[in-house]
Amino acid sequence: MSWQVEFTPEAVAHLAAIEEYIISAGAPVSAMRYVDAIVDFCEGLQTFPERGTRRDDLLPGLRITHYQGTCVIAFHVDARRERVSILGVFYGGQDYESVWRDASDA
Repeated sequence: MSWQVEFTPEAVAHLAAIEEYIISAGAPVSAMRYVDAIVDFCEGLQTFPERGTRRDDLLPGLRITHYQGTCVIAFHVDARRERVSILGVFYGGQDYESVWRDASDA
């Protein structure tokens, strides 16, 4: 079974911000390679979408996985549609939990 993987606009913005951050540190080639590797990792969820840790306490159906220990990937699995939605990509210890806590408080 092959699931569809899609990136939300927020996740795309996160990836762009990560790339800009690394470029600003003086490593444009590394930035492109790193972001491409994150995207490839996310696309790998099409064969095994339920990896990572469930975080229903933040958002029902939310799952979290890590890429190379420096990046947290937040995603949602929709079994009905066989779809994985990448909701966010958080780099360097960013507080991903507050994103969903703040949303649930609103």
